[in-house]
Amino acid sequence: MKRPTKRRSPCPVSCSLDLIGDRWTLLVVRDLMCGKSQFVEFCRSPEGIATNILTDRLQRLVEHGLVEKAASDEESRRDRYRLTTKGNSLRPVLDAIARWGLANIEGTEAGLKLKDA
Repeated sequence: MKRPTKRRSPCPVSCSLDLIGDRWTLLVVRDLMCGKSQFVEFCRSPEGIATNILTDRLQRLVEHGLVEKAASDEESRRDRYRLTTKGNSLRPVLDAIARWGLANIEGTEAGLKLKDA
């Protein structure tokens, strides 16, 4: 079930931030782009996202069509997540944010490599 969309305004920047502008969502998208696909893998990210927040963000990304949940395989019995075409369209946004951070925030470093779409 899709959550009702509560918007502050029709501005595309505002609407985008309502979906992906919190502290955690783009980090989950980043991890998906880096090849993570299972809940436990996201939990191991250095930022230390709480499991309840991770559950909420994954659910929201699925509801809005940026991520799809794949059935678990027999061996691991764990659900897998992957970006949809819509989710992968955030790649240039993440690349731009990373480049900006490297250029403008002292002490940042590119430690993760995004996998090709």
